[in-house]
Amino acid sequence: METREVHIHTDFIKLEGLLKFEGLTSTGGEAKERIQAGEVAVNGEVCTQRGRKLRPGDRVSLDGVELTLV
Repeated sequence: METREVHIHTDFIKLEGLLKFEGLTSTGGEAKERIQAGEVAVNGEVCTQRGRKLRPGDRVSLDGVELTLV
């Protein structure tokens, strides 16, 4: 599994925005579909909330890539 650190400079970032920002999905619509299909895990658990607020320390996994927010 590939791991990456993502540095955010705000209090939080929404899940669908993170996936698009990091290039794991090409559009916000694709991010929404993949989240709602149960393909994304947050902190080891499937997450279907596309607007979920992520903060430093959270981990997001999709397609063999794990993002850690710092």
